[in-house]
Amino acid sequence: MQSSTMSGSKPTASTQAYLDIAEIKENTIVMKDGSLRAILVVSSTNFSLKSVEEQNALVNAYQNFLNSLEFPVQIVMQSRKLDIHAYLDKLRSTMQQQTNELLRLQTQEYIEYISKLIEFASIMTKTFYIIIPLSTAAGKTNLLGKITNLFSPAQQISGQQRGFNMSKEELDKRVNQVASALGGMGLKTIVLTTEELVELMYNSYNLSTASPIRIQSIEDLELAGNE
Repeated sequence: MQSSTMSGSKPTASTQAYLDIAEIKENTIVMKDGSLRAILVVSSTNFSLKSVEEQNALVNAYQNFLNSLEFPVQIVMQSRKLDIHAYLDKLRSTMQQQTNELLRLQTQEYIEYISKLIEFASIMTKTFYIIIPLSTAAGKTNLLGKITNLFSPAQQISGQQRGFNMSKEELDKRVNQVASALGGMGLKTIVLTTEELVELMYNSYNLSTASPIRIQSIEDLELAGNE
């Protein structure tokens, strides 16, 4: 029988109540203090395979990039497990349709090799992000403003949206500056959409339940490694 203490207990607050995130909209994270965040996913490059001249050029370009910034950025690397079972199934289907006996045997050996490999080790991929912030004056409302907002909620909402739009324009300028600088280093960048931001936040705060990245082809594997 359930005790009266348990039945009368208040529901526990969700994890979201303890986060600094107020909402996610228009490809932007809105913090509880009114500041904004945009997140770029950045491709990677194999530094060790480049010549000494190319390595020096990359180091100098990265140094110039950091020196050109007039605002802080945060660089984050996230490791995720790859699920390549769908990729192996596709290879098996291709093998069955292969008419060349030598190619069919080579495909079979490759499938067996990959299958044994994932039995003993998890295949991981690393994704690199750059978080670009923008502090705003949101939330710093004086007493008169608070009274006005209390009696004019529609005006408050309209003012908040105008303030958000103006701040987002400034944030977009920072995003373009960072993307342009990284593009000069041969790195590709993509601004995370609202749905991608929600998924990233969920996976970041729920690592034990985050789904592995599913890979179905070599092209997908290359994209996952360069996200």
